[in-house]
Amino acid sequence: MSAAVPPTEIVLRNTPGAGQSSDFDALMVCAVIVTYGPDPVLLRKVVASVASQVGHVVVFDNGSRAVDVVGLLAGQERVSVVPSGLNVGLGAALNRACERARQMGFQYVLLMDQDSVLAEGMVQILGTALVDLQQAGHVAAVGPQFRDARSGEPAPFVRFGFPLNRKLRGGAGQRISCDFLITSGSLVPVAALERIGPMDEALFIDNLDMDWCFRAKRAGFSLHGICDAQMAHSIGEELRASWVKQDGVIVHKPFRLYFIMRNRVLLYRRRYTPRVWIAQDVPRLVLKFVGNALFLPQRWQRLVFMCRGVRDGLLGRGGGLPG
Repeated sequence: MSAAVPPTEIVLRNTPGAGQSSDFDALMVCAVIVTYGPDPVLLRKVVASVASQVGHVVVFDNGSRAVDVVGLLAGQERVSVVPSGLNVGLGAALNRACERARQMGFQYVLLMDQDSVLAEGMVQILGTALVDLQQAGHVAAVGPQFRDARSGEPAPFVRFGFPLNRKLRGGAGQRISCDFLITSGSLVPVAALERIGPMDEALFIDNLDMDWCFRAKRAGFSLHGICDAQMAHSIGEELRASWVKQDGVIVHKPFRLYFIMRNRVLLYRRRYTPRVWIAQDVPRLVLKFVGNALFLPQRWQRLVFMCRGVRDGLLGRGGGLPG
């Protein structure tokens, strides 16, 4: 693999959605952001991009030590910070923040990561699409088409298939029915969240969104990607150029590989996980295992974390990082 892909300056422009609906009120949306050692400058930018588009923002700080998130966001209008002395995991943090939003009477939650920057008008476009789509059936969530903050490339929406998934990027005005949405940027009706259930806290961090989407689809809800809604977001700690994938390979820190491997194996064991996804994901897990063990720095650390993850997944263990 070659050197890391350099950051790209990207400009996001949301396209006004057709038939703006008066049935959606963005002030009934509470954004929930989970932080863990965030970049202070970027976090301010993230909060600024969302606070003007929703009724309130709940920031759950997941045990940050080097950054004073409470002090950093002090005085921000319509922003409240819930500090946690410990890292309780992304799943628990999202659940606690969503509980706060429900207690405050909001009808929708916008799930967000600490590095996701919204384009102007994104929430209104998502909400308008959600209300329209609800006319045809139960909708679990709608999500924006995000661009990688490093490469500027738009991410596709995914429909599961075998031997390969279908990756659909769509175009202006399109609303794409899909099988999976990433957590960040997803607009979820509180009523749907109550029926589908909260995030699985035992997974701790990785594949939480995958598990929730599986449960949503099994319960008869649909998921939709809204191409007119735009957001900048980064997956993984690094994006490396590679001859294997044109848009680069996502690289995680060694300890994250424990959760990535363990939680995938845990999902393979669950009744509601689509068999087609398991069939095409197992080879991907093997390739990820080989790629991290042979072609990336800290190979031994990566191998150890991956082996422990696979072992604990087979044993059905959840929770945080052991030891």
